[in-house]
Amino acid sequence: MVKLRLKRCGRKQRAAVYRIVAIDVQSRREGRDLRKVGFYDPINNQTYLNVPAILDFLKKGAQPTGTVYDILKKTRVFTESNLNQIKLN
Repeated sequence: MVKLRLKRCGRKQRAAVYRIVAIDVQSRREGRDLRKVGFYDPINNQTYLNVPAILDFLKKGAQPTGTVYDILKKTRVFTESNLNQIKLN
């Protein structure tokens, strides 16, 4: 099963920044990802999302983690038309 989750980046002992990646459930957090689909910086409150790629993974059955779901919801990726096409748990 594929999940959309955060992958930590940045230097040690510094503020973390995260990549939003599509990754197999059995992989580690820093493991090999299938595709990078976004970027999230909680300190500067910046978010970059590749929305077509994210919607493509969701249509294929990928499940976002709770934090990624909140980021996507905050940036209004889930519009009413998209929610009708995508089934989320």
